[in-house]
Amino acid sequence: MTQVTIQLPDDLAEKVQSLDKWLPSILEISLLGLRTEAAATAADLIEFLRGNPSPQEVLDYHVSEERQTRLERLLALNGMGLLSRKEKQELEELEEIENVFVMLKAELSSKLAADRG
Repeated sequence: MTQVTIQLPDDLAEKVQSLDKWLPSILEISLLGLRTEAAATAADLIEFLRGNPSPQEVLDYHVSEERQTRLERLLALNGMGLLSRKEKQELEELEEIENVFVMLKAELSSKLAADRG
């Protein structure tokens, strides 16, 4: 992992310091360049991480029922070949968000297993 140093205004630096363990994931999600309704799912996830959850809370996290229903609808339409171009882009963006979060959960799971073992 590469370490990057940046200069921030003091007030922003204070906010960032409290997010130190989740900042890489927050930045990664923020930099996906989402252009569809998937941005709402990303915003929910970022807001969750901003709350400085425990590693176990992150492992237990699931999207809201509303977001899950939307995903299931997109998957069903995709399975029938009925997605519009915009819906296809949204599904792809949701997959990108999921990839970031799955990687985070895998890393946390490994760390917790190592701590227990």
